[in-house]
Amino acid sequence: MAKLKLSAIPDNTPVKLTVEPPAAVHRDLVEYAEVLSRESAQKRGPVKLIAPVLARFMATDRAFARLRRDKRDAGQAVRTPVGRSETAPTGRPVADEFGRRSRASERLDKL
Repeated sequence: MAKLKLSAIPDNTPVKLTVEPPAAVHRDLVEYAEVLSRESAQKRGPVKLIAPVLARFMATDRAFARLRRDKRDAGQAVRTPVGRSETAPTGRPVADEFGRRSRASERLDKL
């Protein structure tokens, strides 16, 4: 069997979820989208903000990062919130779907 340069390609297809936020959360999302549109000149609706907000929240949650690290150290497979493996086949951290690398990934590079 030939050794290919690519290993298994992760499934990055979006998953459709139905979310029913409270009215106050929806109002905040709409307001956040408006502010972001003014600041970045990119028009995005509140629905498009949900995934990046959740990804950012999980990426900055220290307790969650510690639990994931403990799980990884125990030898269990770990998946990122966006469905990509924590590291590429080369062992280097993978960027999220928006091209950003987490702070944890940057710390791994320093080791």
